[in-house]
Amino acid sequence: MSEQSLVPGALNFRDVGGLPASGGRTRSGILFRSGNLTHLNEAGIEVFRALGIRRVIDLRDDDEVHREPSPTVDTAIVTQREPLFLGSVASFFADDISLDELYRRIADDSAVRVVRAVRGITEGHPVLVHCTVGKDRTGVTVALALAAAGVEREAVVADYAKTESLLPDNRNRIVVGALRAAHPHARHIEDLATRSPADVMRRFLAQIDDTHGSAAGYLAAHGMSRSEIELLQNLLIEEG
Repeated sequence: MSEQSLVPGALNFRDVGGLPASGGRTRSGILFRSGNLTHLNEAGIEVFRALGIRRVIDLRDDDEVHREPSPTVDTAIVTQREPLFLGSVASFFADDISLDELYRRIADDSAVRVVRAVRGITEGHPVLVHCTVGKDRTGVTVALALAAAGVEREAVVADYAKTESLLPDNRNRIVVGALRAAHPHARHIEDLATRSPADVMRRFLAQIDDTHGSAAGYLAAHGMSRSEIELLQNLLIEEG
């Protein structure tokens, strides 16, 4: 049984407020994450508007956006496009890569866009970061932002892992069935399509630490200034 999304019609929509961090916790009502917004219903649009979101950071590629466009909720909302896959989504299923390899590729191959996405969090808020499911591209981007802001490691991991409970069982059966028909010998289909194991995020963040010292070090190495990282920390974390 999956948990309920915050916004009706939007997959895996949630606020990342209330996470324990160095010196306090993450602010509520500032940073949201989700899957795509294509199927927002009337009730969902009303809830979305009530959140006051001013910027949407869309991590999908052009084909995904064309196939499942987002509705116009408010013409004042700024949409920032930062496609994080250098290959198509389909290519990862065809290549049958693991989640560990997928996240490494996002961090290595799309580092500049990851930094632009994280920077976008500070440039207009409340802000929504989303991709198609809100699991992998969104998971990596939000995890790096939270870790760089000083959120406790296990809280970052738990926020990532929560996605699995927010993916509807019926959706998972349909998606996995279609992918298995297309790629009958693939080993990683269920992980890629439906899972967000805590250990995968622990390993990813450990690799970032090994390579760059910290998530903040990763962002700095790819163009984010010290003052921008401090702004991110001040925005996301409240004392207490």
